[in-house]
Amino acid sequence: MKARAIEYQPDGSIEFRDVTVDDPAAHEVQLEGLVCGICSWDVATCKLGSKMTVPAPAGHEGIGVVTKVGSDVKGFEEGERVVAGGFQTYRNVSAKNLHKLPDSDIPVEQWLVEPVSCAITGLDVCHLKTGDRVVVIGCGFMGLLILQGLARSNAATVIGVDVDQKRLDLAQSFGIKETYNVTTNDLLGKELAERYPDVVVDTSGSQNGLDLATAIVRGGGILNLFGWIKGDTATFDPSTWHLKGITVINSSPSARLRETFGPAILMIDEGLFDLGPLVTHVVPLDDYPQLMSDIVAGDPSYVKGVVTLN
Repeated sequence: MKARAIEYQPDGSIEFRDVTVDDPAAHEVQLEGLVCGICSWDVATCKLGSKMTVPAPAGHEGIGVVTKVGSDVKGFEEGERVVAGGFQTYRNVSAKNLHKLPDSDIPVEQWLVEPVSCAITGLDVCHLKTGDRVVVIGCGFMGLLILQGLARSNAATVIGVDVDQKRLDLAQSFGIKETYNVTTNDLLGKELAERYPDVVVDTSGSQNGLDLATAIVRGGGILNLFGWIKGDTATFDPSTWHLKGITVINSSPSARLRETFGPAILMIDEGLFDLGPLVTHVVPLDDYPQLMSDIVAGDPSYVKGVVTLN
């Protein structure tokens, strides 16, 4: 069988290629790709090209439907939707780590389980205590997911910070009562530091975000490095980190404290994570290169993109 896939090029462009997909091996299932989300890692890979030292795989936020089942596979049937796949129309995957989706009226483009699982890890490693004061720096897609989780947490105060007022308005729609625009308040760092945040989650993936997080977290507090500053170097003030006694936590997926795909599926199904307002762009596979060009150029309306594969 022939399948269509994409490949990221050294100049940052996206090229299509045809691949051959054989029948699944005994331990595999064959999937028809339904959708795949566009991660900030994909965006950085296309923006930086060969300068991206760790380029993204060709999609990792996919949902597919089982079309064939290997002879040794148990527990999966043709027609079931599962979490797996990238920007490829058909593929064979090991059944070992697949997760089924429940029957649901939620549109398939809103079943972005992988990034929700990452947000759950980001929340888990905060070790929130009842009454904690939490600041989230960066209200992009991942920051907004984390804010959705915090809105239902035992934190006493949750504050969202960003440079984009539209994203701050989205945060407020999720129940975040306090939001601040960095671009309109030169004293924001000082004012937030005086609130003594117990936990600061930096989802910005920027040096400015990291600097602000360092400045405002209270002595003995937790600085959660959720965002990835893409590239080879970033800086921090070691004296401030030491003298304030900050606990610095990396909450990348490798830091997970438990299996998080199951909880992510449950929480999406229950509406505790609502991706409807966050998925701003849905395009067919053919239009992915143009959408990526728009994203890299800074489309102000963009929060999250999803590519349909069938």
